Amino acid sequence: MKRFITLMLIISALTIIESCSSLKKAGEVVIYLDTNNNNAAYDMLITVKKGISFNHPTYAIWEEDMEGNYIRTIFITKSYASGVFGHQMIKDSIWLNHEGTSFQPAALPYWTFKKGLIAGKQHVPTPDYPFIDGYTCATPQGDFQFKTGKNFKSKQSKIMLELNQSWDWNKFWTNNKFPENYAYKHSAQPSIIYAVVLNQDDGQFFMNPIGHGDPKGETGKLFTDISSLTTAMEIFESIEIQIKH
Repeated sequence: MKRFITLMLIISALTIIESCSSLKKAGEVVIYLDTNNNNAAYDMLITVKKGISFNHPTYAIWEEDMEGNYIRTIFITKSYASGVFGHQMIKDSIWLNHEGTSFQPAALPYWTFKKGLIAGKQHVPTPDYPFIDGYTCATPQGDFQFKTGKNFKSKQSKIMLELNQSWDWNKFWTNNKFPENYAYKHSAQPSIIYAVVLNQDDGQFFMNPIGHGDPKGETGKLFTDISSLTTAMEIFESIEIQIKH
């Protein structure tokens, strides 16, 4: 019996490694190589350092043109892209001790509406309508780097990041703020949107917060007042992008 359990644990571990087979380790920093990258140069490096409030967040990184039009998704956490989370959630407060479908429209609403409908039918990814047009992997548990190609369509481009962490309450974003809305109760403090403008030249760039997403997940609106956000601003310590030829 013990041998069987050990064998199953080994198989499970190999399955997890297989799903993220492109990662390598450099010290304590995990490096992901973009397997969707058609540009073998890997001339864009994104480095994310976790902050003191980091606790299994979900996020997406994508590119826009200078007019704010969506171009492509670069990286997205697997749970949101698939609609299957580590703990299945029922209604607003019941978490099951196994993975399963969880509908989280307030998790990443800005990205969700920016990228448009999936298969022309669904904004929020679900198991029936997963988002597959981007690199996905389980949420890195520490600092990580992501190597991809810049693939810019023009001389300048905007890189965006939306970040959210469930049950992250504060004195302004309380549990009873929108008592009728389950999506808000899953989210608490709303998603934070970061942005930076890149150019074709070599350089080092840092992303800065520009607003937050719809706390109810009903629209793709950008709210520019982030003065009410507290621990949500400490999930990531820094987000750096390096461009090299």
